[in-house]
Amino acid sequence: MLALAKTQPGPGLELIDVPVPAPGPNEVLVKVRRTGICGTDVHIDRWDGWAANTVVTPRILGHEFAGTIVELGSEVSGLEVGQFVSGEGHYVCGRCRACLAGRRHLCLRTRGIGYHVDGAFCEYFAMPAANIWVHPDDLDPDVAAIFDPFGNAVHAALQFPALAEDVLVTGAGPIGIMAALVARFQGARNVVITDLSDERLALAASLGITSTLNPTKERLADSYERFQMREGFDIGLEMSGSGAALESMIDHMTHGGRIALLGTPADPLTIDFSTIIFSMLTIQGVTGRQIFETWYAMNSLIRSGLDISGVITHRFAPTDHAEAFAVAGDGRSGKVVLNWEEL
Repeated sequence: MLALAKTQPGPGLELIDVPVPAPGPNEVLVKVRRTGICGTDVHIDRWDGWAANTVVTPRILGHEFAGTIVELGSEVSGLEVGQFVSGEGHYVCGRCRACLAGRRHLCLRTRGIGYHVDGAFCEYFAMPAANIWVHPDDLDPDVAAIFDPFGNAVHAALQFPALAEDVLVTGAGPIGIMAALVARFQGARNVVITDLSDERLALAASLGITSTLNPTKERLADSYERFQMREGFDIGLEMSGSGAALESMIDHMTHGGRIALLGTPADPLTIDFSTIIFSMLTIQGVTGRQIFETWYAMNSLIRSGLDISGVITHRFAPTDHAEAFAVAGDGRSGKVVLNWEEL
């Protein structure tokens, strides 16, 4: 089978031929239909400092996927050949304090597919049955393939109740836009999204997040009247990893405001904690998804009418992976999906 892999240290990826994996007793074999390109994959493609310190080559990339079960391990029950699935890409130990308490997303020994272990950028992917999520058959395969990043957005956006609240989202990348859509779906009064990319702000606006702001062109404080606000935002969703964005968010929260941090800074940040203290702000770090509580929430949101399909802006065959990764990393696109059925 073909697989998209980092075969050796350094920039670039290769589409290589590798054996089809045989599922173990507690695994299922999935014929991959679609995969989404994540920022993590772009880091590995470029072989930046994080990738060089994290990834051992050779490594098959990819943790966003959707496909069809084609084989069951001998000990697997509750799943069937032919089911349309995705999977939770975090492999947990099952024995640490968090795992034993049912909080598997906090496992101290988490391994991620596509960077710690081989991932799903391949024609067939074997995964533990305990990590499989079954989709409705009528779900768009492209949407199913991005349930992993959608889960990041949902996990962040559901940290705090947003009904009738003013919500600030910093970072209009695909996850930021999906988080804004979830906040609006919850009944937020205002959902304001900021970014330095006019293209991404235009994408957000086209999907219904019409309160957009480029901080290089407009001061956030000057926008209050436009949004009928006086005292600042109730909820902040920091999705960019930008220190300047986080600093601005802290400065524009109302007293008692709540901030969820998902964006990962590339460098250490210096924060004015006096503002956090005297404004009595709550800051909540967020990573991954609750296994599988967030997946149930994602499914319910989609079945209730939330449409995230528009966040997908580009689709490629795996043979065009170089162009696909260039688009995914240019800072202007939405989600990029690879169609493995086009091989």
